[in-house]
Amino acid sequence: MASGKGSGGKMVIWGILALLIVGLGGFGTANFGSGVNRVGSVGDEEITVPDYANALRSQMRGIEAQTGQALSLQQALDFGLSQQVLSQLITQAALDGETARVGISVGDDQVRRELMAIDTFKGVSGRFDPEVYSDLLARNGMNRKDFEAGLRKDAARAVLTGALATGITMPNSYGQVVVDWLGERRTISVATLTPADLETGTPLPSDSDLEAWYDAHPESYTAPETRRITYAWVTPAMLTDEVELNEEALRALYEENISSYVQPERRLVERLVFGSTEEAQAAADRIAAGETGFEEEARARGLELIDTDMGDVGRDDLAAPTAEAVFGLEGTGVVGPVESDLGPALYRVNGTLEGHEIPFEEARDELAVEMAGDAAARLIADRLEEFDDLLASGATLEDLAAETPMDLGTIDWTPDSEGGIAAYTDFQNAAAAVQEGDFPEIVELSDGGIFALRLDGIVPATLRPFEEVRDQVSADWEADAVLRALTARAEALETQVATGTAIADLGLPSETFEAITRQGYVASMPQGFIDAVFAPGLTAGGTTIVPGEGQVVIAKVNRIDAPEQNEDNAAIAQGYITSAAQGAAQDAIAAFANAIRTREGVTVNDSALTAVHSQLQ
Repeated sequence: MASGKGSGGKMVIWGILALLIVGLGGFGTANFGSGVNRVGSVGDEEITVPDYANALRSQMRGIEAQTGQALSLQQALDFGLSQQVLSQLITQAALDGETARVGISVGDDQVRRELMAIDTFKGVSGRFDPEVYSDLLARNGMNRKDFEAGLRKDAARAVLTGALATGITMPNSYGQVVVDWLGERRTISVATLTPADLETGTPLPSDSDLEAWYDAHPESYTAPETRRITYAWVTPAMLTDEVELNEEALRALYEENISSYVQPERRLVERLVFGSTEEAQAAADRIAAGETGFEEEARARGLELIDTDMGDVGRDDLAAPTAEAVFGLEGTGVVGPVESDLGPALYRVNGTLEGHEIPFEEARDELAVEMAGDAAARLIADRLEEFDDLLASGATLEDLAAETPMDLGTIDWTPDSEGGIAAYTDFQNAAAAVQEGDFPEIVELSDGGIFALRLDGIVPATLRPFEEVRDQVSADWEADAVLRALTARAEALETQVATGTAIADLGLPSETFEAITRQGYVASMPQGFIDAVFAPGLTAGGTTIVPGEGQVVIAKVNRIDAPEQNEDNAAIAQGYITSAAQGAAQDAIAAFANAIRTREGVTVNDSALTAVHSQLQ
């Protein structure tokens, strides 16, 4: 838990950085030497080293958050991420230069509104907190002057891009075409053939059949390349028995994480603020008399319920008078008026989340596991230099295992290996990259463990002997033969259906699916069934065969109906219209920025890029 909190804290900071850098343009400082200050420019508009470094780091961390895996700088370069980031910054610089050229700017009030609206800078009251603002900037190497200058640029750029995008729309027919395609409904009758329906029974292969199949499909019976690896490793879990636990420290850890074990009662609350106490009281009276409801009162003020929702709140989240009213209510209902920081308000309590308390005695075992793991991780970290020195002095992995707590192991590793040390991504990456003759190095694991490995040899991909895979070959041949036999019989029956025989009269299990769409799913049908019955050219009365998963389906399209006219389809159409319009607007902005880049000229400082990449290694 302690280690979890530590990593969680880092993620919060990186989340803040991502918001500031991506959402607000990217600021901060980086030490790249006084001789390097920009990575490029568009005309007179410069792209600074910190801008580029922060943007690249932010993109890398975004990918890491999505994939759950570390991304090295070299991988980012290989993926073209650096070029993508640089191109985005060049476009941004082009637009910034144009706003300056044509005199687009925003006033201090607009900058202040932008600043006040950033959730990251709000305190517990939900309002902008200058101390939080200053603290976050200081912790991330930023200053108010540069940050607010960036906000001003962002706002001016938004004015320019907004003007470029204004008036770009898509016709209603665009969305309707999509809805017509997605929402088209088909009624399908099907008959299903299984191996039990074969008149000649399941085919039996001869030895020559199996050998021919084996020869024709070598890829199915080839063992992948195997890397024979020796490794030495140790993890915190291996050392927890060596850790002595301090009872006072366990209690201190419990207190540090008390919110995880002691949760006070919370209530689901909505708040409706009024201009005066008289208005609030009048609304409360109407609600009490049953003349209106909380929802109606909210809508009368132009609000949706989501605008009034405070979520689940505890006593400490509310001012004393509000807490007394909200938590003094038995069950659910409306209380107030109560004076809030926004004015007189009514509060509706929709439910209660009961509090709970896990005493130290019940939490002790969990805390002990965590503390022992953290202590063991520190033991490993404290000896990292010792392990490195042993390897540097010529010690083998066998020596390392004999002289340290590290365990020795071997593995015939492939990309499909799993369990044990192969369960760690760090080991998987190292095993895939190591070459014969490479010097073993200490590599850290995600749980605080370490390992070092040596490649002893590579067994190339090898076709397994026929006798070794005979059973698999037989199963594969049989599955293919059955499917071919079923398909042949289905084709004959399909001809009957096409000439007037009803699906239900084929003497096979049959059923009918009413009004299915391209977005539908029929669990009992083979994969690809939906695509097959909606294939281009398949009209009402048409038939098709869908093989797969040990069965073959004969399908007939009984009827084709237009999409339903409902709110969902209308919303889908509008969504596609909006999305297409946004895409067209983005294209217009990109074309405009490219024209500026061509007019003003773009320079890129390759040596500065190299310096940034070197510092980020």
